[in-house]
Amino acid sequence: MRPEDHEETGGARLLVPMAWMYAEYVADGLLGTGDLMEPATPEYRAGRDALALTLFLSEGPVADAMPAARVDELRLLTACGAGWRRWVRARLDARRRAADRGADADPDLTLACAAWRWLEETELLAADIEAIGTPSPDRTGYADDGETRVWTPAWQLGLPLGHLAVQLY
Repeated sequence: MRPEDHEETGGARLLVPMAWMYAEYVADGLLGTGDLMEPATPEYRAGRDALALTLFLSEGPVADAMPAARVDELRLLTACGAGWRRWVRARLDARRRAADRGADADPDLTLACAAWRWLEETELLAADIEAIGTPSPDRTGYADDGETRVWTPAWQLGLPLGHLAVQLY
């Protein structure tokens, strides 16, 4: 979906990132349906951004009523873990190359790249599900409630949250 444009009185074009905004809207709806996380948390944002990227970068339009085939595609894409990360990078690179060939700026791509940058560069403190035995404060530097925690890239928290939301849809 190409961004909508609006002609200003001066003739300059204002590009509105409709495809990205719609992907975020659908991702919000999926996460809200599952009632998995408070919307004000960074974990929720990670889940929303991971789902929005998946929707935005996948083939075909994002539909209001999610057809079964589309839900199945989302389940497969969000279940990939590290494969999803490679898939996102490859799709964003392809979109960047296509945008570099075009004359117009792509505000959808700009927002998608910002979301990906946040997911990759932000680390959230999360329970270490791979920890075995008693908590080790020296390992994580944080053990006030007896639970071992580790700093985890936001995408590694958001992707499973998004996958669970799709599963519950």
